[in-house]
Amino acid sequence: MSEIKGYHAHIYYDPGTKPVAARLRQALGDKFAVEIGGLSDEPRGPHPISQFVAIFECSEFPAVVPWLMVNREGLDVLVHPLTESSYDDHGKNALWLGTPVPMRLDILRPTYSESLMPAAQRA
Repeated sequence: MSEIKGYHAHIYYDPGTKPVAARLRQALGDKFAVEIGGLSDEPRGPHPISQFVAIFECSEFPAVVPWLMVNREGLDVLVHPLTESSYDDHGKNALWLGTPVPMRLDILRPTYSESLMPAAQRA
């Protein structure tokens, strides 16, 4: 059994939906105990299109994920756990809200850098 150390929610957008993503990003930061990444207009890591990330602890999952289910405004969202395998987390352990985005799993590092973990998990 793998220990889950937190979660990421990656919210995807394109140039036409960027204002929607910006509103959603602000709402997430205002409403929940999450760390919000910047809007990334270029592909980043395994994410082939524009996205931003919300990093949160396990205790926030029951609030954040249901809220995203009904408030994502048509944007596609990848929610994945943070375990010892970033490959499995972005692939077989992923939860999708909306349409899955084809991930570039082959470029993933086996583990996460400390900066991608919730603040409480950082050494």
